Amino acid sequence: MDDLLDPLQNPVTYAIPFFLLALGIEIAALAWGDHKDKTGYEFKDARASLSMGVGSILFLTLFKIASFFLFSAVYVWIAPWHLDTGTWWYWVGVLVGLDFFYYWNHRFVHRVNIGWAAHQSHHSSEYMNLGTALRQKWNPWSEAIFWLPLPLLGFAPWTLYVSFGFNLIYQFWIHTELIGKLPRPIEFIFNTPSHHRVHHGSDPEYLDKNYAGILIIWDRMFGSFQPERQRPTYGLTKPVNTYNVLTLEYGAYRQIYRDVRSATNWRDRLHCIFGPPGRQAMGDPNQPQKTSP
Repeated sequence: MDDLLDPLQNPVTYAIPFFLLALGIEIAALAWGDHKDKTGYEFKDARASLSMGVGSILFLTLFKIASFFLFSAVYVWIAPWHLDTGTWWYWVGVLVGLDFFYYWNHRFVHRVNIGWAAHQSHHSSEYMNLGTALRQKWNPWSEAIFWLPLPLLGFAPWTLYVSFGFNLIYQFWIHTELIGKLPRPIEFIFNTPSHHRVHHGSDPEYLDKNYAGILIIWDRMFGSFQPERQRPTYGLTKPVNTYNVLTLEYGAYRQIYRDVRSATNWRDRLHCIFGPPGRQAMGDPNQPQKTSP
């Protein structure tokens, strides 16, 4: 447990200086170059993103503690075998495996209202920049559900957090408008800035597309891929119009509570919780939404 909570054991710790350096380079490039067609940075928006990123460190730590006991119980008492962490193929397997389940978790939080309430904060910015990459949710509960097959398959619990750290590091650089489309082989296999700009778009053709973490092949395989055809409109389909971090993180939960209280039967109540976002039985039209039409 001590190693699990030691920041020096987390690859994200070593990436923080590079995150800050990249932010500075992007800000300078946007300021000095001719980038009028880019969203750039806005101080209040960037401040909210950074605050949410700092807060997520605490909540991810709590998630690690809670989920570690669950994963360890599955790994020790249920898993039929334990894979050798000292082999190269183990690390390829855990990175690809976690990326695969990341895709399905990401798809879940976009398509189920209780999941979207946690995730919508990451999509609340109308700016696409490296600061937005740090706009992380404080409610990572669903990861524990979708990662469960990995310890069951014999992957050591501590390696899941290392792999997730690399997954997060990879996803940092794809939150930018300064990188166009990359060579076709890279665009075909990997998640890229072009693919991820689509994911953050609120345009009808871009909604709920490109859920990938590292490998875009999951979207190609499971029918959720959409190429970038025009510059996206970023943010939620119903903007929250606030920089209050608590509202951004928990406002959608409050709306679910109101919808459930307003519903007149259990079918509608369950629909408010487990139905698609933006399609509550009795909802506030100003609720943060980003769903397929």
